[in-house]
Amino acid sequence: MSVMSTEATQPYQRIVQDYREKIRLGRLTAGAKLPSTRELADEYGVAPGTVQRALTELRNGGLIYSHQGRGSFVSDSSGSDDQDPTTLAIKALESQVAELRARLDKLEQGGDG
Repeated sequence: MSVMSTEATQPYQRIVQDYREKIRLGRLTAGAKLPSTRELADEYGVAPGTVQRALTELRNGGLIYSHQGRGSFVSDSSGSDDQDPTTLAIKALESQVAELRARLDKLEQGGDG
């Protein structure tokens, strides 16, 4: 059954839509921790890579931010539903910088492996 319909939602998009909705409806508030990749993979019956892709999408949309080793959290959207692209770009950059900083810290703590 390799019939690809345009209606078919990619598995990662289902997760993105679910979490977008939860955040929009206020079920998840700023600072709330998202389930782990493994928990989400189990919950949705998908591979961890699929979950990672969904989290990346949510991060790029400025809805969540991630801390290496601590997990993903709901961003403080400061009450604006329609954020301008500049704000979203800055948020995406901030999360990337935070991720890189965490990686760098980890490397420096690891000594000369």
